[in-house]
Amino acid sequence: MEFLVVALVAAAGGAVIGGAGTWLIGRGDRRSGAERPGQSVPEQARSNEDAAVADVLAVLRSTAIVLDENERAVTVSPTARALGFVRDDQLVQSDLLEIARAVRRQRTIHEVELDLPRGMMGGGEITVGARAAPLGDRHLLLLLEDRTQAKRVEAVRRDFVANVSHELKTPVGGIALLAEAVLDAADDPEAVERFARRIKVESTRLTRLVQEIVDLSRLQAAETPSDPQLVDVDEVVQEAVDLMLTLAEGKHMSFRVSAAEGLYVYGDGSMLVTALTNLLTNAIAYSPEDTRITVVARRLEDVVEISVSDQGRGISPEDQERVFERFYRVDAARSRATGGTGLGLAIVKHICANHGGEVTLWSREGHGSTFTIRLPRAQVESDGVDPSTSLVAVQPGAKE
Repeated sequence: MEFLVVALVAAAGGAVIGGAGTWLIGRGDRRSGAERPGQSVPEQARSNEDAAVADVLAVLRSTAIVLDENERAVTVSPTARALGFVRDDQLVQSDLLEIARAVRRQRTIHEVELDLPRGMMGGGEITVGARAAPLGDRHLLLLLEDRTQAKRVEAVRRDFVANVSHELKTPVGGIALLAEAVLDAADDPEAVERFARRIKVESTRLTRLVQEIVDLSRLQAAETPSDPQLVDVDEVVQEAVDLMLTLAEGKHMSFRVSAAEGLYVYGDGSMLVTALTNLLTNAIAYSPEDTRITVVARRLEDVVEISVSDQGRGISPEDQERVFERFYRVDAARSRATGGTGLGLAIVKHICANHGGEVTLWSREGHGSTFTIRLPRAQVESDGVDPSTSLVAVQPGAKE
Protein backbone atom coordinates (compact mmCIF):
# COMPACT_ATOMS: atom_id res chain seq x y z
CA MET A 1 0.00 0.00 0.00
CA GLU A 2 2.79 2.43 0.82
CA PHE A 3 4.34 2.07 -2.64
CA LEU A 4 0.99 2.57 -4.34
CA VAL A 5 0.16 5.76 -2.46
CA VAL A 6 3.65 7.14 -3.16
CA ALA A 7 3.17 6.31 -6.85
CA LEU A 8 -0.22 8.01 -6.80
CA VAL A 9 1.17 11.17 -5.25
CA ALA A 10 4.09 11.20 -7.66
CA ALA A 11 1.68 10.93 -10.57
CA ALA A 12 -0.20 13.95 -9.28
CA GLY A 13 3.08 15.86 -9.16
CA GLY A 14 4.32 18.52 -6.76
CA ALA A 15 6.40 18.48 -3.62
CA VAL A 16 3.55 19.78 -1.46
CA ILE A 17 1.24 16.96 -2.43
CA GLY A 18 4.10 14.53 -2.01
CA GLY A 19 4.65 15.75 1.55
CA ALA A 20 0.95 15.44 2.29
CA GLY A 21 0.95 11.89 0.89
CA THR A 22 3.92 10.92 3.08
CA TRP A 23 2.15 12.24 6.16
CA LEU A 24 -1.01 10.36 5.26
CA ILE A 25 0.94 7.15 4.73
CA GLY A 26 2.51 7.44 8.17
CA ARG A 27 -0.86 8.08 9.71
CA GLY A 28 -2.31 5.06 7.94
CA ASP A 29 0.57 2.86 9.11
CA ARG A 30 0.12 3.96 12.72
CA ARG A 31 -3.58 3.24 12.58
CA SER A 32 -2.93 -0.26 11.28
CA GLY A 33 -1.22 -1.20 14.56
CA ALA A 34 -4.42 -1.06 16.57
CA GLU A 35 -7.22 -3.38 15.66
CA ARG A 36 -10.71 -1.84 15.68
CA PRO A 37 -13.45 -3.62 17.64
CA GLY A 38 -15.42 -6.09 15.53
CA GLN A 39 -12.93 -6.08 12.63
CA SER A 40 -10.50 -8.76 11.61
CA VAL A 41 -6.95 -7.75 10.71
CA PRO A 42 -7.56 -8.06 6.89
CA GLU A 43 -10.79 -6.03 7.16
CA GLN A 44 -9.08 -3.35 9.20
CA ALA A 45 -6.17 -3.16 6.74
CA ARG A 46 -8.61 -2.77 3.90
CA SER A 47 -10.47 -0.02 5.77
CA ASN A 48 -7.20 1.81 6.45
CA GLU A 49 -6.29 1.50 2.79
CA ASP A 50 -9.60 3.01 1.66
CA ALA A 51 -9.23 5.88 4.15
CA ALA A 52 -5.71 6.68 2.98
CA VAL A 53 -6.79 6.62 -0.67
CA ALA A 54 -9.73 8.94 0.07
CA ASP A 55 -7.41 11.35 1.91
CA VAL A 56 -5.00 11.54 -1.01
CA LEU A 57 -7.73 11.92 -3.66
CA ALA A 58 -9.14 14.86 -1.73
CA VAL A 59 -6.02 16.97 -2.40
CA LEU A 60 -5.50 16.04 -6.08
CA ARG A 61 -6.16 18.65 -8.75
CA SER A 62 -6.53 16.13 -11.59
CA THR A 63 -9.83 14.47 -12.50
CA ALA A 64 -9.90 11.19 -10.58
CA ILE A 65 -11.83 7.98 -11.19
CA VAL A 66 -11.53 4.92 -8.94
CA LEU A 67 -12.72 1.61 -10.43
CA ASP A 68 -13.48 -1.53 -8.46
CA GLU A 69 -12.78 -5.10 -9.58
CA ASN A 70 -16.01 -5.07 -11.64
CA GLU A 71 -14.94 -1.90 -13.52
CA ARG A 72 -17.58 0.12 -11.67
CA ALA A 73 -16.70 3.74 -10.88
CA VAL A 74 -16.92 3.91 -7.08
CA THR A 75 -15.25 7.32 -6.64
CA VAL A 76 -15.64 9.97 -9.34
CA SER A 77 -14.62 13.63 -9.56
CA PRO A 78 -17.52 15.88 -10.65
CA THR A 79 -15.59 16.90 -13.79
CA ALA A 80 -15.42 13.25 -14.89
CA ARG A 81 -19.19 13.22 -15.29
CA ALA A 82 -19.37 16.73 -16.77
CA LEU A 83 -16.78 15.80 -19.43
CA GLY A 84 -18.62 12.60 -20.31
CA PHE A 85 -16.05 10.07 -19.03
CA VAL A 86 -18.44 8.41 -16.58
CA ARG A 87 -22.15 7.78 -16.90
CA ASP A 88 -24.30 5.67 -14.57
CA ASP A 89 -21.16 4.62 -12.65
CA GLN A 90 -19.62 3.17 -15.81
CA LEU A 91 -16.45 4.31 -17.58
CA VAL A 92 -17.75 4.97 -21.10
CA GLN A 93 -14.47 5.74 -22.89
CA SER A 94 -13.18 2.52 -24.46
CA ASP A 95 -9.56 3.76 -24.60
CA LEU A 96 -9.56 4.42 -20.86
CA LEU A 97 -11.08 1.00 -20.21
CA GLU A 98 -8.28 -0.65 -22.19
CA ILE A 99 -5.66 1.16 -20.10
CA ALA A 100 -7.42 0.16 -16.89
CA ARG A 101 -7.51 -3.48 -17.93
CA ALA A 102 -3.83 -3.43 -18.90
CA VAL A 103 -2.90 -1.99 -15.51
CA ARG A 104 -4.99 -4.61 -13.74
CA ARG A 105 -3.30 -7.42 -15.70
CA GLN A 106 0.27 -6.15 -15.42
CA ARG A 107 0.03 -4.52 -11.97
CA THR A 108 2.12 -1.58 -13.20
CA ILE A 109 1.57 2.15 -13.58
CA HIS A 110 0.65 3.36 -17.09
CA GLU A 111 0.85 6.92 -18.41
CA VAL A 112 -0.32 7.93 -21.89
CA GLU A 113 -1.75 10.90 -23.79
CA LEU A 114 -5.05 10.27 -25.55
CA ASP A 115 -7.39 12.09 -27.91
CA LEU A 116 -10.85 11.11 -26.66
CA PRO A 117 -14.32 11.85 -28.03
CA ARG A 118 -15.86 14.81 -26.23
CA GLY A 119 -19.15 13.21 -25.19
CA MET A 120 -21.36 10.62 -26.84
CA MET A 121 -21.67 12.17 -30.28
CA GLY A 122 -20.12 14.54 -32.77
CA GLY A 123 -16.55 15.15 -33.80
CA GLY A 124 -15.38 17.04 -30.74
CA GLU A 125 -12.24 15.74 -29.04
CA ILE A 126 -10.51 16.30 -25.74
CA THR A 127 -6.81 15.57 -25.23
CA VAL A 128 -6.00 14.12 -21.83
CA GLY A 129 -2.91 12.91 -20.04
CA ALA A 130 -4.04 9.67 -18.41
CA ARG A 131 -2.24 8.02 -15.49
CA ALA A 132 -3.47 4.67 -14.21
CA ALA A 133 -2.24 2.77 -11.15
CA PRO A 134 -3.50 -0.18 -9.08
CA LEU A 135 -4.80 0.62 -5.60
CA GLY A 136 -4.50 -2.49 -3.49
CA ASP A 137 -6.07 -5.73 -4.68
CA ARG A 138 -9.51 -4.41 -5.49
CA HIS A 139 -9.28 -0.90 -6.91
CA LEU A 140 -7.64 0.96 -9.74
CA LEU A 141 -7.09 4.72 -10.06
CA LEU A 142 -7.32 6.83 -13.20
CA LEU A 143 -5.99 10.40 -13.09
CA LEU A 144 -6.96 12.55 -16.07
CA GLU A 145 -5.43 15.91 -16.92
CA ASP A 146 -7.00 18.03 -19.66
CA ARG A 147 -4.24 19.02 -22.11
CA THR A 148 -6.54 20.11 -24.93
CA GLN A 149 -5.81 23.80 -24.66
CA ALA A 150 -2.03 23.41 -24.64
CA LYS A 151 -2.14 21.17 -27.70
CA ARG A 152 -4.38 23.48 -29.69
CA VAL A 153 -2.73 26.83 -29.01
CA GLU A 154 -0.24 26.59 -31.86
CA ALA A 155 -2.85 25.31 -34.31
CA VAL A 156 -5.19 28.15 -33.36
CA ARG A 157 -2.46 30.71 -33.96
CA ARG A 158 -1.77 29.29 -37.43
CA ASP A 159 -5.48 29.28 -38.26
CA PHE A 160 -5.88 32.83 -37.01
CA VAL A 161 -3.11 34.13 -39.28
CA ALA A 162 -4.52 32.25 -42.27
CA ASN A 163 -8.05 33.54 -41.63
CA VAL A 164 -6.90 37.13 -41.23
CA SER A 165 -4.78 37.13 -44.38
CA HIS A 166 -7.54 35.52 -46.44
CA GLU A 167 -10.63 37.40 -45.30
CA LEU A 168 -9.57 40.81 -44.00
CA LYS A 169 -7.88 41.97 -47.17
CA THR A 170 -11.25 42.31 -48.97
CA PRO A 171 -12.92 44.88 -46.67
CA VAL A 172 -9.60 46.57 -45.91
CA GLY A 173 -8.92 46.93 -49.63
CA GLY A 174 -12.46 48.21 -50.19
CA ILE A 175 -12.09 50.86 -47.50
CA ALA A 176 -8.78 51.98 -48.98
CA LEU A 177 -10.31 52.36 -52.47
CA LEU A 178 -13.34 54.19 -51.11
CA ALA A 179 -11.08 56.57 -49.19
CA GLU A 180 -9.24 57.39 -52.42
CA ALA A 181 -12.59 57.95 -54.14
CA VAL A 182 -13.62 60.38 -51.39
CA LEU A 183 -10.40 62.35 -51.91
CA ASP A 184 -10.95 62.47 -55.67
CA ALA A 185 -14.56 63.62 -55.20
CA ALA A 186 -13.82 66.30 -52.63
CA ASP A 187 -15.72 68.89 -54.69
CA ASP A 188 -18.83 66.68 -55.08
CA PRO A 189 -20.76 66.52 -51.78
CA GLU A 190 -23.20 63.88 -53.05
CA ALA A 191 -20.39 61.55 -54.13
CA VAL A 192 -18.57 62.07 -50.84
CA GLU A 193 -21.74 61.17 -48.93
CA ARG A 194 -22.29 58.06 -51.07
CA PHE A 195 -18.71 56.85 -50.61
CA ALA A 196 -18.82 57.65 -46.88
CA ARG A 197 -21.89 55.43 -46.49
CA ARG A 198 -20.07 52.59 -48.24
CA ILE A 199 -17.05 53.09 -45.96
CA LYS A 200 -19.37 52.81 -42.96
CA VAL A 201 -20.86 49.57 -44.31
CA GLU A 202 -17.43 48.05 -44.96
CA SER A 203 -16.07 49.15 -41.58
CA THR A 204 -19.08 47.61 -39.81
CA ARG A 205 -18.55 44.36 -41.70
CA LEU A 206 -14.84 44.48 -40.85
CA THR A 207 -15.59 44.98 -37.15
CA ARG A 208 -17.99 42.04 -37.12
CA LEU A 209 -15.53 39.85 -39.01
CA VAL A 210 -12.70 40.60 -36.60
CA GLN A 211 -14.96 39.89 -33.60
CA GLU A 212 -16.12 36.55 -35.03
CA ILE A 213 -12.54 35.51 -35.86
CA VAL A 214 -11.57 36.27 -32.28
CA ASP A 215 -14.61 34.36 -30.96
CA LEU A 216 -13.87 31.34 -33.13
CA SER A 217 -10.19 31.33 -32.16
CA ARG A 218 -11.18 31.52 -28.50
CA LEU A 219 -13.54 28.58 -28.90
CA GLN A 220 -10.86 26.50 -30.59
CA ALA A 221 -8.28 27.35 -27.94
CA ALA A 222 -10.62 26.57 -25.03
CA GLU A 223 -12.12 23.38 -26.41
CA THR A 224 -14.16 22.71 -23.27
CA PRO A 225 -15.95 25.10 -20.92
CA SER A 226 -13.52 25.85 -18.09
CA ASP A 227 -16.22 25.52 -15.42
CA PRO A 228 -19.21 23.51 -16.70
CA GLN A 229 -22.48 24.50 -15.05
CA LEU A 230 -25.94 22.97 -15.10
CA VAL A 231 -27.82 24.83 -17.86
CA ASP A 232 -31.61 24.98 -18.23
CA VAL A 233 -32.29 24.42 -21.94
CA ASP A 234 -35.68 26.16 -21.80
CA GLU A 235 -33.99 29.35 -20.55
CA VAL A 236 -31.44 29.17 -23.38
CA VAL A 237 -34.23 28.86 -25.97
CA GLN A 238 -36.27 31.71 -24.55
CA GLU A 239 -33.29 34.08 -24.30
CA ALA A 240 -32.18 33.36 -27.86
CA VAL A 241 -35.69 33.87 -29.26
CA ASP A 242 -36.11 37.14 -27.33
CA LEU A 243 -32.83 38.44 -28.79
CA MET A 244 -34.04 37.72 -32.34
CA LEU A 245 -37.51 39.25 -32.11
CA THR A 246 -36.46 42.67 -33.41
CA LEU A 247 -34.59 41.18 -36.38
CA ALA A 248 -37.59 39.01 -37.23
CA GLU A 249 -39.93 42.01 -37.01
CA GLY A 250 -38.05 43.65 -39.86
CA LYS A 251 -39.13 40.80 -42.16
CA HIS A 252 -42.61 40.30 -40.65
CA MET A 253 -41.61 36.85 -39.42
CA SER A 254 -42.79 34.93 -36.33
CA PHE A 255 -41.42 32.17 -34.12
CA ARG A 256 -43.13 28.99 -32.98
CA VAL A 257 -41.47 27.54 -29.89
CA SER A 258 -41.95 24.07 -28.40
CA ALA A 259 -39.82 23.42 -25.32
CA ALA A 260 -39.97 20.39 -23.02
CA GLU A 261 -39.61 21.14 -19.32
CA GLY A 262 -36.86 19.74 -17.14
CA LEU A 263 -34.15 19.58 -19.82
CA TYR A 264 -30.63 20.29 -18.57
CA VAL A 265 -27.11 20.04 -20.00
CA TYR A 266 -23.66 20.74 -18.60
CA GLY A 267 -21.79 23.67 -20.08
CA ASP A 268 -21.78 27.44 -20.60
CA GLY A 269 -25.23 28.97 -20.97
CA SER A 270 -24.02 32.11 -22.78
CA MET A 271 -22.15 30.04 -25.36
CA LEU A 272 -25.26 27.93 -26.03
CA VAL A 273 -27.33 31.12 -26.46
CA THR A 274 -24.73 32.33 -28.99
CA ALA A 275 -24.98 29.07 -30.94
CA LEU A 276 -28.77 29.22 -31.06
CA THR A 277 -28.88 32.92 -32.02
CA ASN A 278 -26.48 32.19 -34.89
CA LEU A 279 -28.87 29.53 -36.19
CA LEU A 280 -31.83 31.89 -35.80
CA THR A 281 -29.95 34.71 -37.54
CA ASN A 282 -29.28 32.47 -40.55
CA ALA A 283 -32.89 31.29 -40.61
CA ILE A 284 -34.14 34.89 -40.68
CA ALA A 285 -31.58 36.04 -43.25
CA TYR A 286 -32.23 33.23 -45.73
CA SER A 287 -36.03 32.93 -45.42
CA PRO A 288 -38.63 35.00 -47.29
CA GLU A 289 -40.78 37.57 -45.53
CA ASP A 290 -44.02 36.61 -43.78
CA THR A 291 -42.80 33.11 -42.94
CA ARG A 292 -42.39 31.28 -39.65
CA ILE A 293 -39.37 29.80 -37.86
CA THR A 294 -39.97 26.80 -35.59
CA VAL A 295 -37.76 26.13 -32.55
CA VAL A 296 -38.15 22.77 -30.78
CA ALA A 297 -36.30 21.54 -27.68
CA ARG A 298 -36.89 17.92 -26.72
CA ARG A 299 -35.34 14.87 -25.08
CA LEU A 300 -34.42 11.70 -26.96
CA GLU A 301 -33.21 9.19 -24.33
CA ASP A 302 -29.90 10.64 -23.06
CA VAL A 303 -29.72 13.41 -25.68
CA VAL A 304 -31.19 16.92 -25.72
CA GLU A 305 -32.06 18.26 -29.17
CA ILE A 306 -32.69 21.91 -30.05
CA SER A 307 -33.80 22.30 -33.67
CA VAL A 308 -34.38 25.41 -35.77
CA SER A 309 -36.53 24.98 -38.89
CA ASP A 310 -37.15 27.63 -41.53
CA GLN A 311 -39.26 27.94 -44.68
CA GLY A 312 -36.44 29.09 -46.92
CA ARG A 313 -35.27 27.79 -50.27
CA GLY A 314 -33.17 24.99 -48.79
CA ILE A 315 -29.55 23.97 -49.31
CA SER A 316 -28.22 21.74 -52.08
CA PRO A 317 -26.60 18.39 -51.11
CA GLU A 318 -23.14 19.51 -52.24
CA ASP A 319 -23.37 22.70 -50.14
CA GLN A 320 -24.64 20.79 -47.10
CA GLU A 321 -21.28 19.02 -46.82
CA ARG A 322 -19.43 22.34 -46.45
CA VAL A 323 -21.72 24.78 -44.64
CA PHE A 324 -19.92 24.27 -41.30
CA GLU A 325 -16.50 25.16 -42.76
CA ARG A 326 -15.01 28.48 -41.78
CA PHE A 327 -15.77 31.28 -44.27
CA TYR A 328 -17.82 29.02 -46.55
CA ARG A 329 -20.92 30.71 -47.96
CA VAL A 330 -23.68 28.97 -49.92
CA ASP A 331 -24.46 32.26 -51.68
CA ALA A 332 -21.45 34.54 -51.32
CA ALA A 333 -23.14 37.56 -52.95
CA ARG A 334 -26.23 37.29 -50.74
CA SER A 335 -24.11 36.68 -47.67
CA ARG A 336 -22.17 39.90 -48.27
CA ALA A 337 -25.45 41.78 -48.82
CA THR A 338 -26.80 40.60 -45.46
CA GLY A 339 -23.50 41.24 -43.69
CA GLY A 340 -22.66 37.54 -43.30
CA THR A 341 -19.07 36.54 -42.59
CA GLY A 342 -19.22 32.79 -43.19
CA LEU A 343 -18.24 32.11 -39.57
CA GLY A 344 -21.64 31.75 -37.88
CA LEU A 345 -22.12 28.02 -38.48
CA ALA A 346 -18.45 27.28 -37.77
CA ILE A 347 -18.93 28.92 -34.37
CA VAL A 348 -22.05 26.80 -33.77
CA LYS A 349 -20.12 23.65 -34.66
CA HIS A 350 -17.30 24.44 -32.22
CA ILE A 351 -19.66 25.38 -29.39
CA CYS A 352 -21.49 22.06 -29.81
CA ALA A 353 -18.20 20.14 -29.90
CA ASN A 354 -17.07 21.99 -26.77
CA HIS A 355 -20.18 20.68 -25.01
CA GLY A 356 -19.70 17.07 -26.12
CA GLY A 357 -22.34 17.31 -28.82
CA GLU A 358 -22.85 18.05 -32.48
CA VAL A 359 -24.90 20.11 -34.91
CA THR A 360 -26.67 18.39 -37.79
CA LEU A 361 -28.46 19.61 -40.90
CA TRP A 362 -31.48 18.40 -42.83
CA SER A 363 -32.43 20.36 -45.93
CA ARG A 364 -34.17 19.90 -49.22
CA GLU A 365 -34.18 22.51 -51.95
CA GLY A 366 -37.55 24.23 -52.02
CA HIS A 367 -38.57 22.81 -48.61
CA GLY A 368 -36.46 24.77 -46.13
CA SER A 369 -33.77 23.65 -43.67
CA THR A 370 -33.56 22.29 -40.14
CA PHE A 371 -30.41 22.70 -38.05
CA THR A 372 -30.33 20.60 -34.87
CA ILE A 373 -28.05 21.04 -31.85
CA ARG A 374 -27.61 17.68 -30.06
CA LEU A 375 -26.09 17.64 -26.56
CA PRO A 376 -25.67 15.01 -23.81
CA ARG A 377 -28.47 15.33 -21.28
CA ALA A 378 -27.42 16.10 -17.73
CA GLN A 379 -28.76 13.70 -15.10
CA VAL A 380 -30.41 15.75 -12.37
CA GLU A 381 -32.88 15.14 -9.59
CA SER A 382 -35.63 16.80 -11.59
CA ASP A 383 -35.55 13.94 -14.15
CA GLY A 384 -38.82 12.81 -12.61
CA VAL A 385 -40.60 15.96 -13.82
CA ASP A 386 -43.29 15.32 -16.40
CA PRO A 387 -41.65 16.25 -19.75
CA SER A 388 -44.76 17.93 -21.12
CA THR A 389 -44.27 20.49 -23.82
CA SER A 390 -45.82 23.87 -24.35
CA LEU A 391 -46.36 25.06 -27.91
CA VAL A 392 -46.73 28.78 -28.49
CA ALA A 393 -46.48 31.19 -31.38
CA VAL A 394 -44.25 34.15 -30.68
CA GLN A 395 -44.96 37.23 -32.75
CA PRO A 396 -42.24 39.83 -33.37
CA GLY A 397 -42.23 42.48 -30.69
CA ALA A 398 -44.13 40.30 -28.19
CA LYS A 399 -42.87 38.00 -25.46
CA GLU A 400 -44.47 34.86 -24.05
